[in-house]
Amino acid sequence: MPDDIYQESLKLHEAKKGKLSVASKMPLETIKDLSLAYTPGVAEPCRQIAKNPSDVYRYTIKGNTVCVLSDGSKVLGLGNLGAHGAIPVMEGKCALFKRFANIDAWPICVQSQKPEDIIMIAKNIAPIFGGINLEDITAPGCFQVEQALQDIGIPVMHDDQHGTAVVVLAAMINAVKLVGKDFKGIVVVINGIGAAGVAIANILQRGDPATKRQPVKDIILCDTTGILYAGRKENMNPFKAELAQRTNKSKLAGKLADAMHGADVFIGVSAPKQVTQDMIRSMAPKSIVFGLANPVPEIMPEEAKAAGAAIVATGRSDYPNQVNNVLAFPGIFRGALDVRAPRITEAMKLAAAQALASAVQNPTPEKIIPSPFDPGVHERIARAVMDAAKK
Repeated sequence: MPDDIYQESLKLHEAKKGKLSVASKMPLETIKDLSLAYTPGVAEPCRQIAKNPSDVYRYTIKGNTVCVLSDGSKVLGLGNLGAHGAIPVMEGKCALFKRFANIDAWPICVQSQKPEDIIMIAKNIAPIFGGINLEDITAPGCFQVEQALQDIGIPVMHDDQHGTAVVVLAAMINAVKLVGKDFKGIVVVINGIGAAGVAIANILQRGDPATKRQPVKDIILCDTTGILYAGRKENMNPFKAELAQRTNKSKLAGKLADAMHGADVFIGVSAPKQVTQDMIRSMAPKSIVFGLANPVPEIMPEEAKAAGAAIVATGRSDYPNQVNNVLAFPGIFRGALDVRAPRITEAMKLAAAQALASAVQNPTPEKIIPSPFDPGVHERIARAVMDAAKK
């Protein structure tokens, strides 16, 4: 993608003054229109909702409205840009909700980056929304925020965690099949132990009872300190410590290059240019490489292929196999809203991943994942999520 895309995007944002606007569903042209949409007529739906709070779904926008909530502490791969710097991304997320799932979404970017403040804000604005999509909140605070909001009566999902994990799992299902391997026999290296890395590790370890897919054989996680193992002292937090107890069964220590030796799969959710061709050559035959750092991946696809990788994916739209959250979150929330699910469960996420993988009927090394523009992708995910929620 040409570098001038940045300047072109900047000019477009300036010309449009952002990406969102508000449109009324009711006409407001006459006195009768005003009487129906506002006073005095509006008093009656208010009275009905006060008597029966569940009628809020019957008479208001709640059932089709999602809050995209961020503190701007980890915006894309750009770092801590704060609430104002996060607004263009959150606006874009809302536009994607509308385009791919016909969900009305609105960005809420908050000044505080304290988890307890974000939790308080989310709880207090929940009455108007049918769901909350947490976005670009850095780890480990993002884990605390999401966990604290699971019982507020509406689905709350941190997309950087679970949207990413769902799309990665879908791509993995088809990639592993293509190279003739099996989940229960592969070793996966994940570089990056933030929101996405933790969620990917969790979903790969879970397996899927519905499809009888087994968990992967082992996962080795790495961060800037090196390989995560039980007993490591440096650069730890409670979430890493818990993860260390159930990954890296051989208690391997060292750096990323040590972890990749003999591994079947590499998944990068870290930073540009972390992986060399020698690291790829050291992997097992028919290796799978997902370099998902944006806009520059851990290793460029042409370099990974030249070093022997059988299947390569990135987070970029100008290469095949783009692993992007937009494939997951619209359909997941559409399904959750349509069955009025109080939360998004693990079964719903697994169903979404399986539906996304099956949207590619004949996978090839150049197409292990569909495009968000492929007909029916988001509807397929929504139906799978609804079915899982009902069960």
